[in-house]
Amino acid sequence: MTQREPTGEGGGEGGKESQGGEGGGADRAELDRLRDRIAALEARQAGEATRPRHRMRSALAALLIILGCVLAPLGVVAAWTADLVDDTDRYVATVAPLAKDPDVQNAVANRATDALMSHLDIPALLQGAAPPDRPLLEKALGAVGGSLEGAVRSFVQDKAQEVVASDAFDTIWRDANRRIHATLDKALTGKGGGAVQIQGDTVTIDLAPVIEQVKTRLTDAGLSAAAKIPEVHTQFTVLQGDKISRIKTYFRLLQLAGLWLPILAVVLTAAGVLTATHRRRALIAAALGFAVATLLLGLALTVFRTVYLDALPSGVSQPAAATVYDTLVRFLRTSVRAVAALGVIVALAAWLTGPGRSARAVRQVWHAGVAASRTQTDRLGLRTGPVGPCVHRYRAWITWLLVAAAAVTFILWSNPTGWVVIGLALALLFALTVVDFLATD
Repeated sequence: MTQREPTGEGGGEGGKESQGGEGGGADRAELDRLRDRIAALEARQAGEATRPRHRMRSALAALLIILGCVLAPLGVVAAWTADLVDDTDRYVATVAPLAKDPDVQNAVANRATDALMSHLDIPALLQGAAPPDRPLLEKALGAVGGSLEGAVRSFVQDKAQEVVASDAFDTIWRDANRRIHATLDKALTGKGGGAVQIQGDTVTIDLAPVIEQVKTRLTDAGLSAAAKIPEVHTQFTVLQGDKISRIKTYFRLLQLAGLWLPILAVVLTAAGVLTATHRRRALIAAALGFAVATLLLGLALTVFRTVYLDALPSGVSQPAAATVYDTLVRFLRTSVRAVAALGVIVALAAWLTGPGRSARAVRQVWHAGVAASRTQTDRLGLRTGPVGPCVHRYRAWITWLLVAAAAVTFILWSNPTGWVVIGLALALLFALTVVDFLATD
């Protein structure tokens, strides 16, 4: 019995330990479940606490990007305005093609002919006749004066056409615009005088040098009465409309903004992208927003062209006015295409370098093609040697240097076009392909 009691007690203690062990395991499991539950609740509370901050960041990023996209077209116009007023060579290059345009030449020739005919005394043409014959000639002039005036006008018109079609007119046009560029700011702000003036709602250019050339040609052709015509100042209408006075104010504001407005648009957009929680998506949205905003500016230029031409008075040559408008906004349209192309390319690059399934598939196809080309060259015995491992080691640095070089080239390029942007993008893609080809372990 003394042996059983320890056994029984031992068995009892063992049973208690066994039960305690099972109970302890259940308690630990329950404790683990409670801890997991607390951790989940804390994570949920943390997520709920950070979610408003994320929303505020997203809202702020969206606001900055929208402001940048709204300022983008205004920045393009401001840069064009600053170039037109501050850069003499740019201004002359803008208006120089007008001297060769047939519609502008016809309008200038007609204006010069009208001015000369108003000062040309047709009876004075008879002064060279003998005195006894003058009464008979004057009587004949009274009968056929209209026909004679028409013949003289046709003669003057031909000489005017010769002047505006000659290299002399091209030189006059370029030199005059170069001289008047110093007063262009005053003209566009409605202050001062000069060869370019804004009178009411009309922008005009003085054609006195052209008329002097026509007078010289008329005198050389035998029309001596033209030499007696005094100096004639007549105006050639460049722009005319009911909104010119208001446009002058807007033009002045854009001129003052200059290049700061496009820089502000870029800074706001960049700040929005950096503030966003999903920066790649924000970059894609911002780039596409820039492209769309500038394309809307291009559409507005086309719509305004139609409205402007329809509002012109009947006495203004619409073909010449259309040519002048298209010439003046030529570089502005070029900037619109360049910014739109840049926005699309940046958005495409951001998407291709992203983690999306389609982007990964495109990259895999590209790398597979490069690898196949490398394998083929290896079979031909053309190997990269020590260059391959070096390029592989510094591949990230080389990539960023190439991107920076493309960006700097675009910034320093004088008046880049849409094709320049596309060309730089293709050149960068080719350089990255070469780096991928050379980069071997």
